[in-house]
Amino acid sequence: MTNIKDIAKLAGVSVTTVSRVINNHPYVSEEKVSAVKAAMKKSNYHRNINAVHLSKGKTHLIGVVVPFSNHPYFGLLIEGIANAALEQNYKLALIQTNYKETKEIEALKMLEDKQIDALIICSRICAWDVIESYSVYGPIVLCEDSRNDKISSTFIDHYKTFTMALHYLYEKGHQRIGYTIGRQTGANSIQRDVAYKDFLTRFTLPYEPSYIFTDRYDVEDGVRVAEHLSNMKNRPTALLVTSDQVAAGILMSCRENRLAVPHDLAIMSFDNQPISKVMHLTTLEIPFVEVGKKLFQQALNVQDVSHEEVQVRLIERETV
Repeated sequence: MTNIKDIAKLAGVSVTTVSRVINNHPYVSEEKVSAVKAAMKKSNYHRNINAVHLSKGKTHLIGVVVPFSNHPYFGLLIEGIANAALEQNYKLALIQTNYKETKEIEALKMLEDKQIDALIICSRICAWDVIESYSVYGPIVLCEDSRNDKISSTFIDHYKTFTMALHYLYEKGHQRIGYTIGRQTGANSIQRDVAYKDFLTRFTLPYEPSYIFTDRYDVEDGVRVAEHLSNMKNRPTALLVTSDQVAAGILMSCRENRLAVPHDLAIMSFDNQPISKVMHLTTLEIPFVEVGKKLFQQALNVQDVSHEEVQVRLIERETV
């Protein structure tokens, strides 16, 4: 395989001159530039970009871990990360895990092997000790509250926002309040569960396990929730839904099952994605694109660990 020594010999110049031409150095005569380029073309020479990255200690490539790439929640996060990467002339390596631990570890090993400069994990499955063990190889940034640990994060305080939403529904006259979530074991879901139980304790309300719906991610899951509610004798009067997609499915199915919203069932969701505007859903707006940009900025910060809390905003519409 042709290397720069071969090019230098073929062009009749020094190795330093070849290196300068390859890297577009301005102080090389036109005659030598022409000779080097002719030699490169003749020998079909191409730079070994991996060797260049190795010599510079940087790949200008950031890994981004998502469980699903087709979910609007993660799509907006990726949009924010990608926009920030474009501004800084970085590229992204997208790793979809489907919440499989082995896939997340593969991404962590990419950081260990210096294939990427940093790793952004939008929703993790690995245990904390596993994540921490790889943090010695480069910056790891999480999209969850990690203020008590030595790993950077941009996050929503889900305990605080869930409590705020529950109080809003309570002040609207609701005491039988249920909720839906995606993963039951995720860090954010655990915060929501604690907030929910603390809320019930504060107002001496009963805990009804049948009011909690787990593993709900999309519109179809929402339809199934509404169908289940229509058959319940003592159903909740309000639902706090952690995704606009699921909330939209619930709202559509309520209409088909003759449940009037918000009279029979109030629906409050999270995210403020475009579908919530179309469906007139009351929701808590999470600025995902802004979160994505902050995650990327933290990934570039090799020296400092930082934690940034992003605030949510109540959007009142017609479903509460």
